[in-house]
Amino acid sequence: MSTTTESSTTVVCSNCGAKNRVPAVAEGVPRCGKCHTPLKWVVDASDADFHAVVDEATIPVLVDVWAPWCGPCRMVSPALEQLAGELAGRMKLVKVNADDSPQVGGRFEVQAIPTLVLLDHAQVVDKQVGAAPATALRAWLEEKLPKQEADT
Repeated sequence: MSTTTESSTTVVCSNCGAKNRVPAVAEGVPRCGKCHTPLKWVVDASDADFHAVVDEATIPVLVDVWAPWCGPCRMVSPALEQLAGELAGRMKLVKVNADDSPQVGGRFEVQAIPTLVLLDHAQVVDKQVGAAPATALRAWLEEKLPKQEADT
C-alpha cells in the first residue's frame, strides 16, 4: 500500500494487537505491519479532501454524512465503526460532517441525516437514509459490497 498523504490515524490490529499508522489516502488496503491482517479504515473527510479520500479509493467506500447535533447519527456511528472493523479490507468508512461540508451533501442530494452512500470507484452503488441497527446495516453492506475473494 503506498501512501499519498501525511494525514493518518493509529489503528490497533484486531488480530495481533500491534499499533499501525493508517493513512487517509492510499492505494490498496491497509494491512498490519506485523501480521498483515487487513486493518479497519475509518477516515474523516471534508469538501476540500473528499476527492482524494473517496473518489480515488481503490476499494469500496461507505460515506457517512452526519452532524454532531444529530441523535440518530450518534446512535449509528458505533455500529458503522464496528462494521468497518468486521469488513476490514473490503471497505473504507469515511465520515463527513454535513454542516462543515455542504458540497458533499449537495453532490449526493442529502436531505436528511444520517445518509449513507456506498461508492465503488467514485460511482454510487447504493444510498440509505436514516439510522438502522447494526444487523440491518451489515446485511445491506454484505449484499452491496463485492464478494470477498479467498486469500491465496
